[in-house]
Amino acid sequence: MHAVRLGRGRPLLLIHGLGGSWRSWSPILHDLAREREVIAVDLPGFGESPPLQGEVSIDTLARAVTEFLAAEGLTGVDVVGSSMGARLVLELARRRVVGSTVSLNPGGFWQGWERRFFYTSIAVSIRLVRLLQPIMPAITGSAIGRTLLFPQFSPRPWRLSPVVTLEEMRSYAAAPSFDELLRSLAYGPAQEGAAPGSLPGRLVIGWGRQDRVCLPIQAGRAKALFPDARLHWFEGCGHFPHWDKPGETTGLILDSTG
Repeated sequence: MHAVRLGRGRPLLLIHGLGGSWRSWSPILHDLAREREVIAVDLPGFGESPPLQGEVSIDTLARAVTEFLAAEGLTGVDVVGSSMGARLVLELARRRVVGSTVSLNPGGFWQGWERRFFYTSIAVSIRLVRLLQPIMPAITGSAIGRTLLFPQFSPRPWRLSPVVTLEEMRSYAAAPSFDELLRSLAYGPAQEGAAPGSLPGRLVIGWGRQDRVCLPIQAGRAKALFPDARLHWFEGCGHFPHWDKPGETTGLILDSTG
């Protein structure tokens, strides 16, 4: 897997969400690197990493990350994940291959109609993103354009970074594993939990109060499956706390994995 390393100190692994790349973490990357050695990866089939051969799912991605950690001497590393990556880090913690874990707005805890809502809303969005690629720089470069394109991601999309949003939309459109992983996330096996006392380190689950991708009602289900977790609410925040609340997110990560 392609990875970017910044900073010095105790290693900290960052795992992006569906369609993203290591660049998704740009709003907090350098602040984290002042305290830690940050390893931000591109998962297989996203960013600069080639896709897996065969099935693309949380299980196969977890195995790929486990192999990467073993090869790099990073087994037991502290880890942070966002969205799909947040579900992935929960699975890695459950498998006891990482240390302290911060899971930001994890997917995988939907029930009933929420599955179709998640799948349909993201499937429609990615089709639109692909169609709009020729004019995407103009859209993301405009506060009005960001407001129209990103209301599902942020309660204040006009404040989002033009650079970060353009990179994210480019990454979404180019990711060869996007469609298969989206279907697997929505309709594949549910996330398993972890019994009390079974996790290898601390676990914090962060959730934006105004998340319109993974609805806040799902936070209680995640906490029930991972009873050792501490639940942290981000007020006035959507699906990406590191975009909407970068300072608070940085502080939460450093405090929870220090």
